[in-house]
Amino acid sequence: MSEAERVVERTEAPATPEEDRGGLARGRRVVLAVVGGAALMAVGGLLATTLVKSPAQVAAETGPPVQGVLTADVERRVLAQTVVMRGTVVADQSVAVSPQGVRSGEGASTALVTKLPLKAGDPVTAGRLIAEVSGRPVFTLHGAQPMYRDLKPGSTGDDVAQLQQALRELGHGTGGDARGVFGAGTKAALTAHYRAIGYEPLPAVADGGAALKAAREAVRSATWAVEDASSPTGAAGPPEGTGPGGKGGATPGPGASGSPAPGAGAATGAGAGAGAALGPGAGRELVRARQALGEARAALAAAEAADGPMLPTAEAVFLSSLPARVSSVGARPGSPVSGPVLTLSGGELVVEAYLKDDKRQLLRAGMTVVISSEVSGTDARGTVAAVATEPSAAQPAGPQPQQDPGQNPKGGGTGGSGGADLGYRMVVRADRPLPAGFAGQDVRLTVESAATDGEALVVPVTAVSAGADGRTVVTAVSAEGTQRRIEVRTGTSGDGFVAVTPTQAGALGAGTKVVIGVAPRETRGKSK
Repeated sequence: MSEAERVVERTEAPATPEEDRGGLARGRRVVLAVVGGAALMAVGGLLATTLVKSPAQVAAETGPPVQGVLTADVERRVLAQTVVMRGTVVADQSVAVSPQGVRSGEGASTALVTKLPLKAGDPVTAGRLIAEVSGRPVFTLHGAQPMYRDLKPGSTGDDVAQLQQALRELGHGTGGDARGVFGAGTKAALTAHYRAIGYEPLPAVADGGAALKAAREAVRSATWAVEDASSPTGAAGPPEGTGPGGKGGATPGPGASGSPAPGAGAATGAGAGAGAALGPGAGRELVRARQALGEARAALAAAEAADGPMLPTAEAVFLSSLPARVSSVGARPGSPVSGPVLTLSGGELVVEAYLKDDKRQLLRAGMTVVISSEVSGTDARGTVAAVATEPSAAQPAGPQPQQDPGQNPKGGGTGGSGGADLGYRMVVRADRPLPAGFAGQDVRLTVESAATDGEALVVPVTAVSAGADGRTVVTAVSAEGTQRRIEVRTGTSGDGFVAVTPTQAGALGAGTKVVIGVAPRETRGKSK
């Protein structure tokens, strides 16, 4: 074989396995390079179309949006107009006990608290000792009228009648005293109550009984004078303690009279049967002696009526609702009385709120209220009991302590020294008693100031418009998007809604969509 043939043979010989694998790898790399380049070019094109915009496209995307309409459904329901505010749960009656008028003990220039048997939260019943000031008791009694004066024997009035009733409730009868008259029966009842709580009542006449003793002495002397004038010999009357009226008694002497008739001396004790023998001078002496005796007896009766126990203003606290409870204690034994010693709360829990003038004009007694406690997460229904016609003076919301010596009922006066007005006081009473845990809470009040008579067609207030002709209309939208104006009459409004009645029956119904405003619907220049 020639050299040329051997070269051709080598050239046409098949490739070895190693040579085949190397060729395939190079082919794959070429294909991957082409595919990767194409992908990069595609991504670059997409980025270019996103970032690069024509001026027309930029103007279209930044232009104002096309406006559409907002709609709402017509509802059929009861519509109520409500007023929402905050209120504080307080006791119906709150009394700050400030016994400034208690008489100090001997040598004491300032009234001091000497005993406080109660603490905050303790119950208080009628007749209970609640404090002691300078050794004198302060106790509770049942009654609505506050103490405004000392009650003494001989006093009359409704406050005396209230005291008599309170004493009878405690089991101390007032005897035959007329209603509202502080007589002997009331004296005995008051003395019995003081002794039941461990004290002696103060005397109404603070003279140690001197006036009563002097009146009795005057009666005795006048009795003797009558007896002397009645004696034909002018002899002295019976010794002390043996004759009529002896020992200072108020019993009338024999035949004594404030206005004796002529010749009445014949009927007198020692002078009986001897009056005819008296001369004109002796008769005049007898008449005068009898007149003096009558005056002395009248003075003794007045002294006896005025003598006895008294009820000082600062020693009694009348509460209309019992049992009550101690809300707070503001003093301690040994401290001077410079303000409320303690505060009592009684009666049912009510809600107190203060209104500005705009809300006061919307609210009145009898309106329905929902009382909401965020603390307990419960609601209670109630009624507006009262709305003040005058703004309250600058006192903090909640229980108003009484400021007069002793106690006065809580109230919201108009005058006032110091501070701006809180507003018009409104009281809300719950239909059912509020739980004790509500006391002192700040609650939300939702007052229903107006409501429709049953169910009515209701739309948002923004759905109603007034035309140039004065007609009130709503714009209804059909399912196809067409709009038509419907004339309506408006009624009660509240919480952003208003009741409407179409002037043409059946023109508007529940579920109809009405226009309430406009909103962007789409942007020009963007493809859908």
